[in-house]
Amino acid sequence: MNTRLTRILAVAGSLAAAGAITASGLSAASAAPAGRAASSGTEHFQLVTTSATSNRGPVIAYGLFGAAGTDHMGNSVDKFVFKGGTFKVFHSSGKGTPRFNSRTCVLSGAIRGTFRVYGGTGTYAKISGHGHYVVSVLLIAKRTSSGSCNSNQNAVPAAFQEIIQASGRIKL
Repeated sequence: MNTRLTRILAVAGSLAAAGAITASGLSAASAAPAGRAASSGTEHFQLVTTSATSNRGPVIAYGLFGAAGTDHMGNSVDKFVFKGGTFKVFHSSGKGTPRFNSRTCVLSGAIRGTFRVYGGTGTYAKISGHGHYVVSVLLIAKRTSSGSCNSNQNAVPAAFQEIIQASGRIKL
């Protein structure tokens, strides 16, 4: 089972009776132009995905600097890959209680947590910082042949949307 689905199912464990699946994490990254002096400030990051099973997703960074890249998701540490280098983001598991409607098979909610950036290579060699994130999840669980919501935690949902927004103080 891939890391992305494992992370979704970890949160779903607390909602097993409802047959729900959700996600926790953080995605974000960016870079300063080559040759630029170190700077710091507030940076915002956003990831939007519709795949409950992929362990990769696009990220956009804006604020102090702007860039687009790919988040390679892990259980508690993600790796961000951009032109010119990479860096790591440690993220807490977060807190929140998504709600599941057993009549409609819809799960929705938000999970809040913290993150820390470190371990950069190339353009990102000196990156550091920390901040907060919010994961907003909306999914529809598949129905069984009898019409009830599928309570199998390994079942991929019928529909899935996740929006991760994060911001914090970053130094390049």
